[in-house]
Amino acid sequence: MAPLADLYQVSMAYGHWRAGRHRAPAAAELFFRRPPFRGSFALGAGLAEGLRGLRAFRFSAADVAYLRSVLPSSTDDAFFDYLATLDASEVTVTAIPEGSVVFPRVPFLQVKGPLLVVQLLETTLLCLVNYASLVATNAARFRLLAGPDVKLMEMGLRRAQGPDGALSASRYSYIGGFDCTSNILAGKLYGIPVRGTIAHSFVMSFRGLEEVQPRELLPRAGGDPVDLAGLAVSWLQQVCELLQTPPGKANQGELAAFVSYAVTFPCDFQGLLDTYCVRRSGLPNFCAVALALHQLGYQAIGVRLDSGDLAQQSKEIRGVFRACGAHFQVPWFGTIPIAVSNDISEQSLEEFRREVRNLLAGLGCHL
Repeated sequence: MAPLADLYQVSMAYGHWRAGRHRAPAAAELFFRRPPFRGSFALGAGLAEGLRGLRAFRFSAADVAYLRSVLPSSTDDAFFDYLATLDASEVTVTAIPEGSVVFPRVPFLQVKGPLLVVQLLETTLLCLVNYASLVATNAARFRLLAGPDVKLMEMGLRRAQGPDGALSASRYSYIGGFDCTSNILAGKLYGIPVRGTIAHSFVMSFRGLEEVQPRELLPRAGGDPVDLAGLAVSWLQQVCELLQTPPGKANQGELAAFVSYAVTFPCDFQGLLDTYCVRRSGLPNFCAVALALHQLGYQAIGVRLDSGDLAQQSKEIRGVFRACGAHFQVPWFGTIPIAVSNDISEQSLEEFRREVRNLLAGLGCHL
């Protein structure tokens, strides 16, 4: 962990050592001058990683050999011998609890110890704390905007700055107030709840119901297996009649994908509605499969939107769910959760809240 530092830290450490000041008592404080995101506060995070960094603070023989190769040839050999003996055993840290609210120019971490070691720790601790605090603060801002009833899911693994950045983002988003993550490794390492749905590629991989295998599902209360695909087709006719949309406009590959997923996960069925056309295809196909599942004793857990006017589509979807629930006498249908994803920003979330306040009881956001 000790080499996780800027070269100038080692150069300054050498200056302290040469001047005989390397063991002078020193204290350093970590704070920020301006709140991030033009806000008024931040969440202090990364303390646990910082403490692990202190415990692992060592220069190995290979580290020392590398430093010999990058520092000027005039550097005293005794300095490298000294670096090989260093650890952070004389360093003490005072900090606020992980995830606490902090304000500009108010220190949230203080390090005390020998001057040379404190100097060398500066970049390391800044690296471990700054990014963590930034992610946690961003997550907290989304939580405040979303309110307590909206579920927030972090799913930035594919866009993250490498695996380390992805794990940090998952961990500190959770500290900042998110409910879950799509990152399996983050769930394993940190105990964060893991959630996931299906992607457009899964929906597009099906062309028709003949590809669905298996297609039979046992009723939840027991009994003989039922052809879920056939049952969904019969429900599709009724749903399209209610919605006054031609059944032929509903994509058969999408229906097959929904049926296949429902057969595989009947207690966790969630539809991705925007692969083709939400109104004419995704929505009726989902309702048909969800109603077929209901007939067998199961309850769909939600839908997801990933493109288009998320607010307007959510309002239309909620109206359809309520209409289906009333018409087919399925009370829970009107409250099926709606999740939205794709470049959710603070501004878009705030606008979304203004437009769909009456939908928020069943809304989720994926970031």
